[in-house]
Amino acid sequence: MNIFMIAQRFVCLLSLRERIVVRDSLIWKKHIWLAALLLACSLPATAAQSDKVSLNFVNADIQEVIKAISQISKKNFLVDPRVKGSINIVSATPVSTDLAYDILLSALRLQGYAAVDADGVTKIIPESDAKLYVDAVGRSGGKGDKIITKVFVLKNESATQMVNVVRPMIAPNNLVVAHASSNALVITDYVSNLKRIEQVIRAIDLPSADAPIIIPVKYMSALDLANTINKMMPEAAQTAASGDGNQRFVLIGDTRSNSLLLRADNPGRIARVRELVAKLDNDTGTPGNYHVVVLKNADAAKLAQTLRAVMSGDTSAAPAAPGGTPTGGGMVQADVASNSLIITAAEPIYNNLRAVVERLDVRQPQVFVEALIVEVTADKAAELGVQWQALSQGSNTVFAGTNFGTTNNLITSATSRTIGQGFNLGILKNNSLGALAHALESDTNANILSSPNLMTLDNEEAKIVVGQNVPFITGSYSNTGSNATTATPFQTIERKDVGLTLKIKPQILDGGSVRLQIYQEVSSVLASSTSSTSGVTTNKRSIDTSVLVDKNQIVVLGGLIQDSVSDVQSKTPLLGDIPFLGGLFRYDTRQRTKTNLMVFIRPHIMLDKDSYSTVTSERYEQMSKKQDDAKLTSQFMMNVEGGPQLPEMRPSLKIDGGMPAQQSAQPETAK
Repeated sequence: MNIFMIAQRFVCLLSLRERIVVRDSLIWKKHIWLAALLLACSLPATAAQSDKVSLNFVNADIQEVIKAISQISKKNFLVDPRVKGSINIVSATPVSTDLAYDILLSALRLQGYAAVDADGVTKIIPESDAKLYVDAVGRSGGKGDKIITKVFVLKNESATQMVNVVRPMIAPNNLVVAHASSNALVITDYVSNLKRIEQVIRAIDLPSADAPIIIPVKYMSALDLANTINKMMPEAAQTAASGDGNQRFVLIGDTRSNSLLLRADNPGRIARVRELVAKLDNDTGTPGNYHVVVLKNADAAKLAQTLRAVMSGDTSAAPAAPGGTPTGGGMVQADVASNSLIITAAEPIYNNLRAVVERLDVRQPQVFVEALIVEVTADKAAELGVQWQALSQGSNTVFAGTNFGTTNNLITSATSRTIGQGFNLGILKNNSLGALAHALESDTNANILSSPNLMTLDNEEAKIVVGQNVPFITGSYSNTGSNATTATPFQTIERKDVGLTLKIKPQILDGGSVRLQIYQEVSSVLASSTSSTSGVTTNKRSIDTSVLVDKNQIVVLGGLIQDSVSDVQSKTPLLGDIPFLGGLFRYDTRQRTKTNLMVFIRPHIMLDKDSYSTVTSERYEQMSKKQDDAKLTSQFMMNVEGGPQLPEMRPSLKIDGGMPAQQSAQPETAK
């Protein structure tokens, strides 16, 4: 054993001495360190330059071990104050100074610490903070237990998906991030582990061996052939739908090139598809080229009409002659019972028509439209007047009095004692009405909210009517005169819908907006006109317009805000203008009417079953609750049991933000 190794053993013993010295031995320990360093420096040059050392640290303080390795490896260490504890390093044979440094890094890693090189200084810090001090991004050098950051640029696989593969191989305190724009992985970990991860990435990041295969079709339609083969190989489609990437199978037809596009991972399935194409794609030699296309979503009659117009070059889409008369080198006939098209045309023409059918035979979205019709009306009126008349003695002859016309006349005859609404005060003279004072104030308010809603297909007109079918007199006949012998009077009437009418035709545009053609009408019969012999009078409010609305947004269609005031005064000239006393010779009528009417609408686009089932469930539960609220309560000797009730709907779904249900308030009676 040379003198240098003895000095190193002395340094190791110094670390062990720390456990047995007393608390006040710090000065002694410093002297021992100084003596050891002087001894090491006084050795001959050949011994000091030896590259072999023996490491024996048993429960040694980690700080002291770092100091010893610093002297051996000639490296500068910067130790974090949080680095504490004891360490064990035992080497059976001498090791090189470089290996001694690597052994220290491995021992620190086991203790949860890491070494990071920065500007010629090795920082010893907790492993969780090491990723914040890595010196050079992208460097591949360094020792095995040294933390670095490296960038892996992927060429074939997705970096985002590769994170799930690499993450379990990296220490919990270290980092792996996917940079999607450059398709790269940024990994901070130990050098030894990064080499293993690099091998895994190279093995996975390979060009795909299942590139799409193009199979040309000569005689048949590529779309029809693809549908036929997919039906003959259902197990392939089921395996692909299950998510097994190793059994991927996709077969579609390209109408432009009349070819099949195949992508499969199983070579056996590829061979089977090629075999089926070879057997099915042949010239049958049968003239006529009849093809039957079963539609999935479109209406066969309407689509046949469109195809005939395309084949004949008629842009007006007028229907062809009955029986599907051939036009443009082919014939298209619709079979309504099976919702199918029968196409007779040459293969090139049929392939073009088949491509058109494929684009048009798609599921149509639906539009659910909610409308709000809000009307608030306030009608206030006041009447005040006095009418009198003077009669001669012993008779009913009127020789003086006031009369305010047919509307405001209070006393219709000398003996009339019928009084109208409001407060009336009269004076009788000789059993006849001599004077009458009348006062009336009325206050009528109406708050009406109607909420019709309607669902229809895109570009299909729909209409809902809720109301009554009321007769209107349009003419009459009756016999007049003394010579009339056959008397059969009659009236001619016409019935019209009175109530609420909503008619819409939606068109869904790109971006989720909806163009709506709307006709909305609210009408009602005026109550005071029902007893009239000339017929009834109706109130009518209607809107006919086209608007553009974003989906699920409310837009106002229009309305009316009206405020009208009327002041009518009937009086006797001169006498009616006398202060105070003039009120005995006047009749005043004042009326103010306010009308606020607005119509709002909101469309909802229903693309799939979940969309309309949610709305249906919400409305279903709403009506069920209304039935519960409308149940009659049992009273004494008037028990009521049962009643209509909607069955429970499963599953029960709810939506938020639904428009309020229909509410109405009857006009208040006059005061």
